[in-house]
Amino acid sequence: MDFNYLSSRTNKLVNATLHGIEAHKLLSPAQRIHFNKFNIPNTAKQAGVLVLVYPNQNNKACILLTKRAMYKGKHSQEISFPGGKRNKEDLNLKNTAIRETFEEVGLPIKTINIQKELTSVYIPTSDFNVNAYLATTSYLPVFSLSHEVETVISLDVEDLLNPKSLTSFIPKTSYIKQVAVPCFKIGNHYIWGATAMILNEVKEVLKKL
Repeated sequence: MDFNYLSSRTNKLVNATLHGIEAHKLLSPAQRIHFNKFNIPNTAKQAGVLVLVYPNQNNKACILLTKRAMYKGKHSQEISFPGGKRNKEDLNLKNTAIRETFEEVGLPIKTINIQKELTSVYIPTSDFNVNAYLATTSYLPVFSLSHEVETVISLDVEDLLNPKSLTSFIPKTSYIKQVAVPCFKIGNHYIWGATAMILNEVKEVLKKL
């Protein structure tokens, strides 16, 4: 998808209907319980992530993903969106997503244009309720990675929209044992879990442009 085409349809993007839990279910592991605002634990920690769309060197619309660095945690080396836990200083979760994106990949805050809040996803493994924000920036960023990020992945929107990108695989984690989960396979990357669930809602929104 040409980035200029996407930019010319920003109003349609902003007003697009969200597919919520129905979009999430399609990329959800079979053993997962589906949560909505009525059954998310009151103790859940709050996080904000950014789904950033930007032009690559060929002006193709791409989505920013990060591969986490290796650390002693449940989501080490997994593919995710830039973002993280809300700080006391953050005015809201939108500010959390923007701040964390700057801290993790060096994207200047003033260049980020939030277009739409997406449906939140609860992650029972780490007890986080994640609010995702669809955003755009009009130029190809120069990324400066923090110690939390091993690398960035530029996901071409056309690859996301390609039905052949949907498949399944068996992840190697401490919390899922020998169970196939649905995923997007883009190049050599398997994108699954909450990241894939959020991406599937983004996919449904972008299909309507």
